[in-house]
Amino acid sequence: MRAASLAALLALSLPLPGSAAPAAEPFRVGDAVLEPVDTATLPGFPGPDASEALAAFRRTCSAAPAAPQPSSVAGSAEGLRAACARAAATADEAAVRFFTEAFDAYRIVRPASGAAPERRTGFLTGYFEPELVGSATPGPDFTAAVLARPDDLVGLEPGETRPGLDPALRAARRVGDAFEPYPDRAAIEDGALGARARPLLYLRDAVDLFVLQVQGSGRVRLSDGRSVRVLYDGRNGRPYTSIGKLIVAEGHLPLDGLTLARWTGWLRAHPDQARRLMRANASYIFFRLAEIDDPALGPPGGAGVPLSPSRNMAIDATLWRYGLPFWLEGRIAGDPAPGRLVVAADTGSAIVGPARGDLYLGTGAEAGVRAGNLRDAVGFIVLLPKSEGPRTP
Repeated sequence: MRAASLAALLALSLPLPGSAAPAAEPFRVGDAVLEPVDTATLPGFPGPDASEALAAFRRTCSAAPAAPQPSSVAGSAEGLRAACARAAATADEAAVRFFTEAFDAYRIVRPASGAAPERRTGFLTGYFEPELVGSATPGPDFTAAVLARPDDLVGLEPGETRPGLDPALRAARRVGDAFEPYPDRAAIEDGALGARARPLLYLRDAVDLFVLQVQGSGRVRLSDGRSVRVLYDGRNGRPYTSIGKLIVAEGHLPLDGLTLARWTGWLRAHPDQARRLMRANASYIFFRLAEIDDPALGPPGGAGVPLSPSRNMAIDATLWRYGLPFWLEGRIAGDPAPGRLVVAADTGSAIVGPARGDLYLGTGAEAGVRAGNLRDAVGFIVLLPKSEGPRTP
């Protein structure tokens, strides 16, 4: 029931004056049902370092998203603003009380359907900000151009399309008053952009560029000693294909232990196959440059604020509002803690569904190893501001 907001669904459970209360309808987001849960029954909630989650919430909740979200997303904007104002007035040492008093918790459950059993866990992966070496000018050691957004690229919001275009495309090329599909990766690499291909800087090789595009942003240490941040600034709207899945499907490497270092090493050792496999991912990302204001924080996410390592998560932004806290049930990336409190602040083309998340883990090679190893089945519990409405009995 994505056409109605969760606040509207909650309102459906309110009885009319003078009437008997109707049977409560389940809260739904996407294909999931939201079941109320008492946070006192959640082992470890909200974690021993709730002040870190509070800092991430303060930073995220008041931001203006980089792109507008659909009006149907779950999470009342008004309720979130009220919680945000309360967070601004809350001392760090009162973080536990803030999260237990300002929100109601709901376990995200995908009910049984046909032969598929009920599922109370979702899927969590990790991502990071790569730290690469580059140059402001091309040369024998720096051959892969990082391209700026072309001026004829028109991005399309979810549900938006243009006459004559495949509705699955998320961008188009403006040609006069008309639109056409934007060139895919192979065509762009073969020169389809012409003079509109404007290099911002150069990386060592096509594999480094591919890693940057998969992660969506990165830091680049230039040969003149400067460091700059390279930020996402649009994509060609073509569908994303996971190169890791292709490598495994063709039998080149096993899924077990498929880390970033391993698959990038294999690509560099097999350049002909690497070119073919990378071109199978038709999606192509364009970038812009920015200064690094706070080295401890990551790049801005979809919520428009710098990401906090291990505290901000990418979610399906067509379903959930940025700024909502989530309690992730389970041991994450080997952490012995029984759960972790994070805040929705980003999105990604591969992050689809109500119980799917991608945890931002930081910058550099170590964060990349942890991100590559994070593929965990965890429980997803969303915290909705109490002002959104009553809980079901």
